[in-house]
Amino acid sequence: QVQLVESGGGSVQAGGSLRLSCVKSGVTAISSYCMGWFRQAPGKEREQVASINSEGTTNYADSVKGRFTVSRDNAKNTRYLQMNSLNPEDSAMYYCAASWGQCKTTTMPAEDFAYWGQGTQVTVSS
Repeated sequence: QVQLVESGGGSVQAGGSLRLSCVKSGVTAISSYCMGWFRQAPGKEREQVASINSEGTTNYADSVKGRFTVSRDNAKNTRYLQMNSLNPEDSAMYYCAASWGQCKTTTMPAEDFAYWGQGTQVTVSS
């Protein structure tokens, strides 16, 4: 069984930063999964913002390139999403998700991920 727990969300002003964490529990090592970060704002579809595979290869949505960085700590079964230069359009519920195997080289749809965390809210005020 795979369980994912996000933390690190909160409220910041535009231009600020937050770091989200996603801890995986379960028998299988986190390195066996493609880990994705998604977000969903009210009335909008869930969209992938970043992904990282076991080898550290990353992929980002165009909207966050240069501002967000995804990283890993396999020993802690944890993935991180560092978010800098936040703007109000980044406000959303953020989720981490796991998909068995390697990430695709492009952004992946939510349907590709079988396991999800409960989400953490990010609110950016202008």
